[in-house]
Amino acid sequence: MNDPKNKEGQLNIELSEEVADGTYSNLAIINHSVSEFVVDFINVMPGVPKAKVKSRIVLTPQHAKRLMKALADNVTRFEKAHGEIKDYEQPPIPMNFGPTGQA
Repeated sequence: MNDPKNKEGQLNIELSEEVADGTYSNLAIINHSVSEFVVDFINVMPGVPKAKVKSRIVLTPQHAKRLMKALADNVTRFEKAHGEIKDYEQPPIPMNFGPTGQA
């Protein structure tokens, strides 16, 4: 625990190659209880009628609020550097979306 290379109060964070690759998500579903927030990250592909949760993150309410503030701060900084992020309204995803086959 007493590593002389680490400064007091610093946290050494390790990132494995598998996690560093990341997981793409274009849909997040958020639920909460009195004690936790659950964020499911999903990759929905056009024309595919089924999607799987790719990652689930469980947060305390306090950490969820800190994450919200950190995301808002980063979006603000991104927009200052690159311009406004367009928020295109998308219709709700129907349960049977995608092309249908015909004989």
